[in-house]
Amino acid sequence: MGWWSRVLGRATAGAEGGATAEPSRAQKGESSAHLTDFARTRVGVEAYLEPATHDTGLTLLLIATDGEWTRRRVPDAATARRFAQDLAMPFYDVNFTGYPQRMRDWNAKKRAAEKAARRRP
Repeated sequence: MGWWSRVLGRATAGAEGGATAEPSRAQKGESSAHLTDFARTRVGVEAYLEPATHDTGLTLLLIATDGEWTRRRVPDAATARRFAQDLAMPFYDVNFTGYPQRMRDWNAKKRAAEKAARRRP
């Protein structure tokens, strides 16, 4: 990590497992298998590309019709688009479309169910 990175608290590409560190081949295979399984076992799945942040790299978010979702890192936008095309899924960029309401509804419903479960003895 360089001096400026230490001062600003940011990892450089590949340094100390920062957000820009390249995932291993095994991680790529696990991510691909997980996303494929999710897409094939849910109805009406759509793919959303999320931009890289300080904490995470570029991610592909899959959202089913009922709002259930999963996300995994992807190496680049072209790979994400190709993945969606191979599985005949619509592909969107979150920067342009935002997140669908059904995802927020599913998150709220799941949170409420977990809260109710914690209250039960």
